[in-house]
Amino acid sequence: MRHRADDNQKKIVSGLRNIGATVVVLSQVGAGCPDIMVGFRGETFLFEIKGEKGKLSESQENWRLLWRGGHAAVARSLGEVIEEITKRLPK
Repeated sequence: MRHRADDNQKKIVSGLRNIGATVVVLSQVGAGCPDIMVGFRGETFLFEIKGEKGKLSESQENWRLLWRGGHAAVARSLGEVIEEITKRLPK
């Protein structure tokens, strides 16, 4: 089964690349894996991209419960992604 990316994913990926972030699209991985991996200023962030009213699937919820590798968040806009990254960058 092919995963359909949320409509806002392309805009978020493009915006992140425009500010100098490296973005790997993971949305085809499945098994609850987040949609994108972002590298910025030596740090790595994982984001599940959801539309305005989108909810996590059961596999996405399970993935989040089991993940022990660092930052992972849900975001609905480029602004939310940037906010999450900014507050977690080393001072």
